Amino acid sequence: MTLREGPCGCPDETPTTAAPRATAGDTPPCACPGRSRRGRAWAELLRLPALFSVPGDALAGTAATGASPDTRTLLAIASSLCLYEAGMALNDWADRDVDAVERPHRPLPSGRIRPAAALTAACALTGAGLALAAGAGRPALAVAAPLAATVWAYDLGLKHTPAGPVAMGTARGLDLLLGAAATSGSTRPALPSAALLGTHTLAVTTVSRQEAQGGSPVPPLAALATTALLTRLVTRRSSGGPTRGRRPATGHRPATGHRPATGHKPAGLRAHRFPRQDSGALLTTALTAAYAATTARPYFHATLNPSPPLTQRAVGAGIRATIPLQAALTARSRGTATALLIAALAPLGARFAKKVSVT
Repeated sequence: MTLREGPCGCPDETPTTAAPRATAGDTPPCACPGRSRRGRAWAELLRLPALFSVPGDALAGTAATGASPDTRTLLAIASSLCLYEAGMALNDWADRDVDAVERPHRPLPSGRIRPAAALTAACALTGAGLALAAGAGRPALAVAAPLAATVWAYDLGLKHTPAGPVAMGTARGLDLLLGAAATSGSTRPALPSAALLGTHTLAVTTVSRQEAQGGSPVPPLAALATTALLTRLVTRRSSGGPTRGRRPATGHRPATGHRPATGHKPAGLRAHRFPRQDSGALLTTALTAAYAATTARPYFHATLNPSPPLTQRAVGAGIRATIPLQAALTARSRGTATALLIAALAPLGARFAKKVSVT
């Protein structure tokens, strides 16, 4: 007798060479097939592996302000996760008729999840996201409210218009600003990072518009060029000096006649003056290289052959590349430990993406 795997991953002890004999005491070979299929359907609807790309938004926004993550940052991350999943559920609800033709295997057109259940989940997750943002303070709610509005506007009307990619990029940028607002109460220092992350998302979204049927090589080629530009901008900023240095204290100046000598200092002293800044620049360069490496090859292949499989692969790579980009932006703001934490989410997301598609 050989063992097979049941629908939920439990061992199915049904022999492969003979039909099983039913007895009064027999139990089904897999006790939870319905539960497992329903759970997998929701995992597909919500695209759970993509969640690993969300916490880095708030953390990068926090780092850009010079603050350290705290409980309000955690509330911002939880709010982001809820609003992100609300958008996923609402997206499939709004596209259920299109998916019935182009993607009949998706949870709604296949009948594994009812449309009303998906819409209810989107509403509940949106409410939870706004409530969590309110718990982080008024500045966070002031960002979360337009973020939620952008998500709903995109799914219900803007997705299939020229404004769709811009709306999606705006949503990702606002998500980064949510972390900045929640932790420090200010979003201004995080605007450059939000613009860079939003630009990346705009490029990925533009490519995704033709992932079901294929199309022109122009979107993946433009995304490849965008990746090169962002790589240059992030690394150039990191090598130009610290982004959030402290001003020297002005209350205690050396008395006249006691000014330190200004002659040439040993190279060793100069090298050790800002060791954290040097390590931050190196980490930023390494993470930015990882970002570019994640997207370059899939975008290039989709440019040569913009077929649905290669285009979907390019979109998946663009989503995964969000994590090293977030980590690079955080490292650029001297959040070294936080950048390493964000980078550690990448292999986890890739592992779970092998089980549930992120597109």
